[in-house]
Amino acid sequence: MRDRNISSRLFDVFIYLVMIFVFVITLYPFLNILAISLNDSIDTVKGGIYLWPRVFTLRNYEEIFKYSNLTNAFKVSVLRTVIGTLLGVLCSMMLAYALSRRDFIARQLFTLLFVLTLYFGGGLIPDFMLIRKLGLINNFWVYILPGLISVWNIIVIRSFMDGIPFSLQESAKLDGANDFQIFLKIVFPLCMPVVATISLFVAVGQWNSWFDTYLYASSREELSTLQYELMKILANTTAGQSQPIRQLNSSQPVNMVSPESIRMAITIIATVPILLVYPFLQKYFVKGLTLGAVKS
Repeated sequence: MRDRNISSRLFDVFIYLVMIFVFVITLYPFLNILAISLNDSIDTVKGGIYLWPRVFTLRNYEEIFKYSNLTNAFKVSVLRTVIGTLLGVLCSMMLAYALSRRDFIARQLFTLLFVLTLYFGGGLIPDFMLIRKLGLINNFWVYILPGLISVWNIIVIRSFMDGIPFSLQESAKLDGANDFQIFLKIVFPLCMPVVATISLFVAVGQWNSWFDTYLYASSREELSTLQYELMKILANTTAGQSQPIRQLNSSQPVNMVSPESIRMAITIIATVPILLVYPFLQKYFVKGLTLGAVKS
């Protein structure tokens, strides 16, 4: 008994050490980026910045936030993230619900057709021509409509729905509920874990997206997103052509901020808002609401 206790404690210590190691190697890159972003640019060139800034300054962030269109771009990014996530998850859920219904005769055929789109795509030029034909060039809905349906998300949601006892839906139908009521009042609440997961995937994708802005809305400054503006600042700074920053700081030396410092500050600005969403969705990843839903 004593040997077993010692072995159990040693195993616990080993698990704790492994978890601490994983925690450190996961957290260190983010802390290093934060430290460099808060360090003086000239001092950063010397190297040796690890966990905290050697010469603390907010200069790098001040330079970025002086960029004129950044506030409006932030609003557009938040708007496309919220609307795109809500509509994207709702449409994927409804389509997955239809494909998960056992009384839907053609569900295998439609599932196959959807899966085929994962292997064959039209390409960039046909996509651009389609977007132009639909009149979505320089239109806010170009951020929402093309990504409204994701086959991968549908497959994930449908797989989760397949685990929900079909007898629940049959019971609700016997009580007089229609398909839409069954979806909203029975299926949707039971799918909260997968809804939270897919919502996070869609939200992160919407928040980080900048290439669609470059392709379809780059000529309208009011539709520019935060990621696209940060990409332009980073590209200009790296190329030594940060014209907007120079104009705002014409009385100061041009090289007050280095590309590396700007890059790290941009990484923090782009990462922190979406990181704030994780704590609110974390509990759904480990929560199974279907346990005990049906007692046979």
